[in-house]
Formats: sequence, C-alpha cells, structure tokens
Amino acid sequence: MRAKKTFWWLALLLVGTACGGGPTEPQPSREVPPPARTPPQESASSSARPTSSPDRLEILSVLSVERAVEVLARRDGPVVEVLHDQGDRVSQGTVLARLDDQELLAQLDRAQADLEVAQNNVKYNQAEMEARRAALRRAQEMNESGLNSEADLEEAEFRAKGAEYDLESWRAMVERTRADIRILELELEKSRIRAPFRGVVDRRYIRMGQTVSKDEKCFRLSQLAPLQVRFLVPETAPRRPRVGELINVELVNVAPGSGGVPVYLARIQKVSPTVDAASGSYDVTAVLTGSDLGELRPGMAVQVVWEAKQESSP
Repeated sequence: MRAKKTFWWLALLLVGTACGGGPTEPQPSREVPPPARTPPQESASSSARPTSSPDRLEILSVLSVERAVEVLARRDGPVVEVLHDQGDRVSQGTVLARLDDQELLAQLDRAQADLEVAQNNVKYNQAEMEARRAALRRAQEMNESGLNSEADLEEAEFRAKGAEYDLESWRAMVERTRADIRILELELEKSRIRAPFRGVVDRRYIRMGQTVSKDEKCFRLSQLAPLQVRFLVPETAPRRPRVGELINVELVNVAPGSGGVPVYLARIQKVSPTVDAASGSYDVTAVLTGSDLGELRPGMAVQVVWEAKQESSP
C-alpha cells in the first residue's frame, strides 16, 4: 500500500515538471538606456542683437590725431638734463632733453682752431705765390736780356708753380676743416632731443643720469588737435560716405549724473578707395569740428553714428 502512494507521488512530480511548473532559471536583465536630453532652447532675449540698423550704423572707435610719435635718441650718451615732462606743451624745435656734449664741444673747439690755422696758411701761401710769380717775371725779363741762364729761369718757374700747389693744398685743408666742423655741429645737435612738431608730451621714458642708446625711446609727443576718428564701414552698407558729410560722434564712457551723453559733429575727410578682404569693410576718417572740444583727448572711446540710408533721388 505504501509502495502505491510513493508511485503516485512520483508520477505527479514528473507531470508537473513536464508542464513547466518547476523552478525556472533567472533571465539576464536588460538595461534600458535613459532618454536623450534635449538641449534647452535659447530664449529670444539672450540672442545677440545688432546695435545698428541697415539705415543707421553705430560704430565703436577711439579719438586720435594725425601726429603722435615716439621721439628717439639720435646718438649714444648719458642724459645730463631733462627740460620737459609729461603734460608739457611744447613748440616745434623745443629741446626736451640734453645728452652729454663735453667731448663734442672740445672736438669742435679744436676743429675751429685748426680752421683758423688753415686760413692763415692760405693767406701766407697766397702772398708767397704772388712773390714767386713776380720773381718768375723778373727771371723771364733777365733771360730775354741774356742776364741769367736757362737754369735760373727754370728754377723760378718751379718755385712759382710750387707756391700755387701749396696754396691749393691749404685751401683744401680749409674746406676739409669746415666739413669736420659741420659734422661735429651735427653730432652736437643730435645730443639735443627736440620736439619735431608743436604738441604735448604724452610720456617721458628717460631720467637724469641714464645712458641711452641710439634709436632708444625718450619721449612720446602728440598733437591735441585736430581730433579725428577712424572707423570701418561694411561693404554691404546702402551707400558710401561722402567727403564733407557730417556725422555724429558720441562719448562712450560718460560719468553718471553728467547730464546725458555729449554729441559732437565730425566732417568726413577721407574715404578709402579699397576694401579690406578680411573684414569686408573700408576705412573712413572724419575730423571733429566745433568750438566745444576742450574736454576731448586722443584715446577716448567714442561711438560714430552715421545715417547710411539711401538718399531718394529727386
């Protein structure tokens, strides 16, 4: 009886296994990739907005002047005197500083003394030549009269010719000494650092006692007027600026509470005939006009406002 119960339990177990009722093996899990993130859309207010309309160009620039140069040393030497500093207004030719010139002055004194000696020798040899010529004339007269020999005549001719050569040599020495003096005067002038034009000293690079070399920067000199502004106009502008046309120039860096942005007038002076291939624009230069420019200085940031709309034909 117990054997029959065991048989039936085994049969039921086999039937359950065949029908898939037994334990199942675990299946490998599959990772689901996260959904791709969509980049945030840029709002319309954060996009770059042009500062100019097609008919009105607003171009940033700086004020400048026609002349602004670095004044260089024209020879080597120590600085013995500084006569002008930053902010000084100077005229053309004003001495800004002076280099040591003692050796040059000594050489110039010696050359002038040599010139005086050479000039005195010219006078002496001129008198000597006249005397030799007179002796030659007497020797010729005596030779015609048979009072002297041919050898005496030849000696008189030789002495007269030699006196002429001596005179020419001393005259050449005079010219050479004068040339030496001119060279020393030029070197002496190079020891004076002068302003090449009327303007204001922007910067001083040298100091007393400093030894400078030739072509070393000593000062920066700039004009204060006339002020000009250079700006680039795109080739795609509706029209080209005209020489003589007036434009508005506004200051960019204005102190708060100053009562608004000052606006100045400028007249177009030059328009470049060529277009820069890299930027696709051409250069325009305008000169500021009016009597209210006293507060303006080269280097100030400005904005040029140009009405570029196409003018209607009559």
